[in-house]
Amino acid sequence: MIFVLVVLIAVAITAVATSLIVRERDRKKIAYMLDAFEDEDYNFSFVDNNKFNKTLNRIKWIVEKRRQQNEQESWTKLIRVLTHEIMNTVSPIASLSEALASDADNPTQKMDVKAGLQTISSSSKDLIKFVESYRELAGVARSVKKAVMVKDLVSKAIDLTSEQCCAAGAKCIFKELTPDTIIYADRSQISRILINLIKNALQAGATEITVSVDMNEDEHTLIRVANNGVAISPESQDQIFIPFFTTKRDGSGIGLSLSRQLMRAHNGTIELTCSNVSKTEFLLTFK
Repeated sequence: MIFVLVVLIAVAITAVATSLIVRERDRKKIAYMLDAFEDEDYNFSFVDNNKFNKTLNRIKWIVEKRRQQNEQESWTKLIRVLTHEIMNTVSPIASLSEALASDADNPTQKMDVKAGLQTISSSSKDLIKFVESYRELAGVARSVKKAVMVKDLVSKAIDLTSEQCCAAGAKCIFKELTPDTIIYADRSQISRILINLIKNALQAGATEITVSVDMNEDEHTLIRVANNGVAISPESQDQIFIPFFTTKRDGSGIGLSLSRQLMRAHNGTIELTCSNVSKTEFLLTFK
């Protein structure tokens, strides 16, 4: 009787130990997969032919397929914007050049040559500006990261935009919800993001802009830039991070896309968390 009891206890202990080992191995597989997703590395698979590994492989396939679809959609939108901008600039140049050439062959026509050349010059400068914007977006300098106090970073951005805020009758304040917050970042690049968000808010007619810093339960640093300006339209919210997409008459359309690129270089994210009649808010997350 005692022998049977000992055997049963041994079997139970073995079963529990085996279960714990399997659970820890599966946990490590999930952690590995999540790290791979975070690094955008999809060149892996779990070879053991069991149900758990099959499930993980299927999750990987679904995520990779969705990523490819999103990437294709982004390229399609980018090409559409590039085509639109280039055609809008080149078309008047081609049309006026042809008209001026025709006028030169026909003395009876009295076209304003000076005005035509001025239009061609203006369009050419717009095209050069557009190409320079693309070069700026494609040639982001490598981030030089150092420990930076978020308070100092935000204060500098507010100081650099104080003149524009004053001219617009707006106020920009900083709220440090988590004291003495430090991030490891390129000071100039993150300042550029904050300045761009503040200027965008002013262009949207904001009179109150709030920059706040906090930390979440995962100890990620969160910087929120909120304003009470005109809301971003629902149809534009999904496109504002696409290079060269802009709703502003004189906008280049690279500010937010460049900001996202800079945040990715910092292993972080930038996203529009809300935009309605009361508030528009962007969230910068530093992991």
